Amino acid sequence: MAAIVSAVEADSIAEELEISSGDELLSIDGQKLMDMIDYKFYCKSELLTLEIKKADGEIEEIELEKDYDEDLGIIFESAVFDRIKPCLNKCIFCFVDQQPKGLRDTLYIKDDDYRLSFLQGTYITLTNLTEEDKSRISRMHLGPFYVSVHTTNPKLRVNMLKNPNAAKIMENLEWFKEHEIPFHAQIVLCPGVNDGKELERTLKDLSTLGDSLLSVAIVPVGITRFREGDILKEVTPDIARETIAIANRYDKVCCSDEFFLLADEKIPDTDYYGNFSQLEDGVGAIRALLDDFETLSLPNKLSKPLNLAFAISYAGLYPMQKVSERLNKIENLKTSVYPVKSNYWGKNITVAGLITSQDLINTIQDIDCDFVVAPGIMLKPYSDSFLDGETLSNIKEKTGKKFIIINNQYSLKELIDFISDYS
Repeated sequence: MAAIVSAVEADSIAEELEISSGDELLSIDGQKLMDMIDYKFYCKSELLTLEIKKADGEIEEIELEKDYDEDLGIIFESAVFDRIKPCLNKCIFCFVDQQPKGLRDTLYIKDDDYRLSFLQGTYITLTNLTEEDKSRISRMHLGPFYVSVHTTNPKLRVNMLKNPNAAKIMENLEWFKEHEIPFHAQIVLCPGVNDGKELERTLKDLSTLGDSLLSVAIVPVGITRFREGDILKEVTPDIARETIAIANRYDKVCCSDEFFLLADEKIPDTDYYGNFSQLEDGVGAIRALLDDFETLSLPNKLSKPLNLAFAISYAGLYPMQKVSERLNKIENLKTSVYPVKSNYWGKNITVAGLITSQDLINTIQDIDCDFVVAPGIMLKPYSDSFLDGETLSNIKEKTGKKFIIINNQYSLKELIDFISDYS
């Protein structure tokens, strides 16, 4: 891998210097770059010397003057310029191992790289963290990180991750505390494995880590129909209620939305989620969406009838039913909610990011509506491709449906703007 330019921002220094897609940034002030961390660090200067290898192989040396904090405006193909640190674990609940062949290549990537955790919020286990890594983290005071803890019981964690280095979790987290490195913790709850008393132990241990511990997210294990063996059990309503009760005894600990839906309990108020620091893990997504919806200005009537069908995941059923009820009070607007049944993955997979094209088609093909409203997270970023390779363009042709894609999964402003402008 290398620091290959994917694009440059308009009106940026990079555009002015005629840096373009396909070029490679070899060094800044003579320093080779391992990743975006180095790039951002070495860019913080008023005088820079860039060594650029053009797409045609020509090497240029460029000297420039800029404001200290001014970015060059380069967008790279990858946040890591050398080799991504791979995952060396064989977790009993690994979702990648529960996937069939034939999906997008990116769905089979198993990384465990502290740099991606810092830069992009991915979860790491710390099982491959070296002394060299620690030295760099401490020297540059990186953080926050997102750590998949699961359990602090050394023996149990080794069994869950199938890696002897997994036993060092508290040792590594105490090192974070000692060096004031902030982190968020994740616990994938596996009934009969790390729940109940083991969860109590884990949360008690984590509570000793002081201000370095920013938050703890508890999420239920995801089990697909492709999983082999019977090690894992699904989270039941009783286990969901027990888990919520245990979590409520500790500060900074939140359960994901799925626990409250399974337990048939009220979605917590905003204060429960603090600063919503683990939204991407489904912790507070429903509350964030509903809170945002309450801030939006809705029209009283439309100039002509509009019929919308919400094609959503089962995880999004509760909030979208609330939204639909309110929207149906607008004169000339009719909305209906259609949860997409996951025939592909199995009944236990209920999130929008795993909706496949055929499951979507099965849901919407016989619906009578003007537009199908669907979440953008079901598509590959910056494309119209589903995880099974099918495209939204093809689905439009097959079903004859028009679509409104909502790109922000925590806000319906795009939709309300469309409705308000409809005439």
